Amino acid sequence: MTDSHYDVIIVGGGIVGLAVALEITKRFPRLRLLLLEKEARVGQHQSGHNSGVIHSGVYYKPGSLKARLCVEGARAMLDFCRTHGIPHQICGKVIVATYQEELPRLEELHRRGEANGIPGLRVIGADALRAIEPHATGIRALVVPATGITDYAAVCEKYAELIAQQGGTIQTSTQVTNLKNLAAETVVETSGPSFTTRYLINCAGLFSDRVARMAGGNSETIIVPFRGEYYDLIPERASLVRALIYPVPDPQFPFLGVHFTRRINGTVDAGPNAVLAFRREGYRRSDFSLRDLAASLAFPGFWRMAAKHWRSGMDEFHRSFSKSAFVRALQRLLPELRSEDLVPDGSGVRAQALRRDGTLVDDFQFVSSGRMLHVLNVPSPAATASLVIGREIVGKAEKEGISQLR
Repeated sequence: MTDSHYDVIIVGGGIVGLAVALEITKRFPRLRLLLLEKEARVGQHQSGHNSGVIHSGVYYKPGSLKARLCVEGARAMLDFCRTHGIPHQICGKVIVATYQEELPRLEELHRRGEANGIPGLRVIGADALRAIEPHATGIRALVVPATGITDYAAVCEKYAELIAQQGGTIQTSTQVTNLKNLAAETVVETSGPSFTTRYLINCAGLFSDRVARMAGGNSETIIVPFRGEYYDLIPERASLVRALIYPVPDPQFPFLGVHFTRRINGTVDAGPNAVLAFRREGYRRSDFSLRDLAASLAFPGFWRMAAKHWRSGMDEFHRSFSKSAFVRALQRLLPELRSEDLVPDGSGVRAQALRRDGTLVDDFQFVSSGRMLHVLNVPSPAATASLVIGREIVGKAEKEGISQLR
């Protein structure tokens, strides 16, 4: 009979949970580690539904955890891809200002990027922009040559392979249903067998707040799901985009705006928008969960957030149901684009942490609670920085006593 006791259990087999497990198997090889994932394979949600961008760190406030981990994490991700033969490319991107009022924000991004140590940044005019992206239009642009692309689904699979090689156990198709705190250990009840552990790390992504509440955590933060919908450029028009073309983001909103991303397989994505999903894993407009929607609507912070961002939210919903509105938003960057150049692609759902006061949590949020560590907010650049986020989380767990489990 298999022993059901483990020194460490990780809940969630997305890229962050996998990176944490990988770091533990390296740093503490004698610990018995189990990673529980409710899907049949790892990396099936946020980790497998992103744009594949290796972000440079240009957006993030200097000194923030995001900024530090992204810049370091991008280097680590590129090294990982080279070492393990995972397809990747340093293609660079342009962040394009199309209105005069965007120029101060563009300059602020330039300042942030330089403060974060990102190499090669430069601000260019319209003619130089067309030399890089011949079909893009703007009055000024910030060139970010360090940006790259990869396949994060392949990265997740490689993480899982390495974890198994180093003695860790990954159990898929196993959903955590309850946690019981005992004197010296935690009982982890699942859709299958139950397990006990001396330390638990919650990396459950879209359900991280619920796992935290199972453990008796407070309700000051909840996860609100936002769906991002994409179109693909048809192959005959993919040449309109050489690499990555982004707008200047609105600093009041934690999304980057619709943009163009050439993927590692050569296709070009257009999008995403950002609309409230009515189910935590609501990849389609028709996906609905009364429990998930009620949880969002019953949280006081949701209405405070809605009161602040309702106009942007309505614009996003309009683009969700109107292809012509979506195309118009994209034509700011690429005027030659036509509606018939785009075909519907997939979507992703972002786990956005929301505070009771209506603030959208912008930085990473890790909360310790006894023999547990809850990873409650790991937005983009989580995939880019996953290796160093894993180190950061394990470092926090080590301070909480995980090293004493050996």
